[in-house]
Amino acid sequence: MNFRGSDRGRDDVEINLIPLIDVLLVILIFLAATTSFAHFTRLKITLPQAAAEQQESAPLQIAISQDGHYALNGNLIDGSTTADIARALTQAAQGQSSPLLMINADAQATHQSVVNVMEAARQAGIVRLNFAAQTSQ
Repeated sequence: MNFRGSDRGRDDVEINLIPLIDVLLVILIFLAATTSFAHFTRLKITLPQAAAEQQESAPLQIAISQDGHYALNGNLIDGSTTADIARALTQAAQGQSSPLLMINADAQATHQSVVNVMEAARQAGIVRLNFAAQTSQ
């Protein structure tokens, strides 16, 4: 008995890749030769002239200590009432169209002292306020 069978019915199937590559290269060359690159019509415009943006003046720096003392741009403010702070802010903001007030309050400063500065800024006509803070590390 011959259980192996005959090798006559088994043909090794091979795919010849060389003609396939040749056809793909011809298609690639055809596509490259027939592709048209669209040139968009460019509008010729003249941009308007504008003056350079004005340099913003340095912000007003107000410091609030933990015991309730105020310093504007490094100079101590006489008095600690809202009216005293507003008077000092008005004098410091003269000549500036839209001054910026940077509030540097100590972490132990009272909430009331910060609110006093905000109220004084409102009375002085300063509407732009920033609060300085340290980043946690």
